[in-house]
Amino acid sequence: MAQQAYMTETDNGGSGPERPGSRLRRLAHRLLTGWRGDPRIWRRGVVLAVLALLLALVMLVHAHIPNVVGNLGSLTETFLPWLGLAVPVLLVLGLVRKSATALIAVVLPAIVWLNLFGGLLTDKSGAGGDLMVATHNVNADNPDPAATAGDVAASGADVLALEELPASSVPVYEKALASTYKHHAVVGTVGLWSKYPMTDVRAVDIRLGWKRAMRATVATPEGPLAVYVAHMPSVRVKMEAGFTARQRDKSADALGEAIAHEPLARVVLLGDLNGTMNDRSLNAVTSQLRSTQGAAGSGFGFSWPASFPMARIDQIMVKGIEPESSWTLPRTNSDHLPVAARVKLDTGA
Repeated sequence: MAQQAYMTETDNGGSGPERPGSRLRRLAHRLLTGWRGDPRIWRRGVVLAVLALLLALVMLVHAHIPNVVGNLGSLTETFLPWLGLAVPVLLVLGLVRKSATALIAVVLPAIVWLNLFGGLLTDKSGAGGDLMVATHNVNADNPDPAATAGDVAASGADVLALEELPASSVPVYEKALASTYKHHAVVGTVGLWSKYPMTDVRAVDIRLGWKRAMRATVATPEGPLAVYVAHMPSVRVKMEAGFTARQRDKSADALGEAIAHEPLARVVLLGDLNGTMNDRSLNAVTSQLRSTQGAAGSGFGFSWPASFPMARIDQIMVKGIEPESSWTLPRTNSDHLPVAARVKLDTGA
């Protein structure tokens, strides 16, 4: 069967194959013409303008959206960057409606979004750093723990934290990582592997009743470093209860309290916090530490779910040291992406 060609009128009055992009040019012509002399451009699109203003308001006052009903505030903050997708949609609708009112209103949420997240669109990563750290929620149901261990070890991390370690798989991870890391400790369902000696290893009570957080002192060449590993309780979105995160919030408060009493000046927190840096429920932690992704990353660094990352709930946070770069590692057999960062311990250099 011969391939059918789209035809369009040519300059000589005949017809010929439609040129690439001609459809887009015709669409643009329809959207951008007919504005001059049309008094209704100010009266049309009032609903779109109101939606744009509401979108800007939500982003501006997200910290004041109450958590009383279904933790709506935290749910909004978890996916806050995605609200920016509504801006181009409203822009196109404003053009279709030929509404000057809507187009002017859309400028406001665009400015608010850029003020909140525009800095993440640039690459702030550097080439320095004297220590590489990484963290990975390996998933308790991981079908191939040995392969996952090999994948994260291949990243070159000097210090590696793993979360969601079932007791039955711990020996597999220990064996797979033994050749890369001489020192390690597992506390409950979290573990820490290091190329440098570790001391003062202990559980951190995050008020769960079982162990999902730990702390250790890593003897780096630049001096002692306090490393915390944590796996906050999961959050759920339920029809009858909304965004349920009460236990996560209590654990975050407990972890923040432990970090506040840390005697060492240099601190790294590695783990799955089941929350983003925007979530006000993690303030007990985020108010004390810097996100390496926010300070020295490129892009949003979303880590979950691995199949289509929509939020960065796996965090590397620091205090007393300088982030140099931060990124996500390639996907493993887990439902989370590993995240990594290079930091500079010798901040006086």
